[in-house]
Amino acid sequence: MKALLRSCLLASLLPVVAHAESYVVGVERADFEPYFSLNEQGQYQGFARELLDTFAREAGIELRYRAVAPAGLLGELLEGRVDLKYPDSPTWAVQAKAGQRLSYSAATADFIDGVLVAPLQQGKGLRQLRRLAVVEGWTPEQYRDAIAVGTLQQVSVASLREMIHSTLKRRADGGYYNVEVAIYALNHRSSSPNALVFDPTLPYQRGTYHLSTIRHPQLIERFDRFLAEHAPVVAALKARYRVEENINSEFLGMEQWKIDHIQRQRARQGL
Repeated sequence: MKALLRSCLLASLLPVVAHAESYVVGVERADFEPYFSLNEQGQYQGFARELLDTFAREAGIELRYRAVAPAGLLGELLEGRVDLKYPDSPTWAVQAKAGQRLSYSAATADFIDGVLVAPLQQGKGLRQLRRLAVVEGWTPEQYRDAIAVGTLQQVSVASLREMIHSTLKRRADGGYYNVEVAIYALNHRSSSPNALVFDPTLPYQRGTYHLSTIRHPQLIERFDRFLAEHAPVVAALKARYRVEENINSEFLGMEQWKIDHIQRQRARQGL
């Protein structure tokens, strides 16, 4: 009888043990390819999803994703409705996070927020930049002073597509956005590939994306170990999704057709 009771008790505990480590990751409800996006069914996908899923499998945990409007995602974390937030950065929303003990992972990917211009305008400097298209919700910190004194006019637009369109139609001299995302949209989601290029001679901001939490710092430590111990896997994911292709290379700011030409020449020469 005692053995039977022990077996029943163990059986009743099994579902709890099996799902003991389950966490909700708050993610942005946005199309931000190639870093992340939502498919037609609203499912989170892309580099970030595969990176986090790979970590979950290695760690033997369950991660569930809750897509939230970017403006509301930090509140979900601070109010405890999600366990983790991605992406995040110690430099974002510093005042809103004041008094909170957030833990941040090591960097998962690099990014650059900067200005894209027509190829013929690249390298001409700030003097040619009189109107800057900026997507609502974005703050071009490097240009705040110029906008404040009126030497640069901010042209507010509703979306990345509108920013690209405004710059192509010369309603703005340049467009400010995440460089990798803007180039991906141009080359894979528009009829105007290579029509704009990143201008690294203009002020830009380089940063990194992180996973953050308030309640589970030990999980961040495990994630950091995963990133370090599986660096080749992470690098392969970055290469497959091309998340740093245009910002971490010797071809920074170069038009894609020029890059392709150089690479073909090198291939012929066996370099």
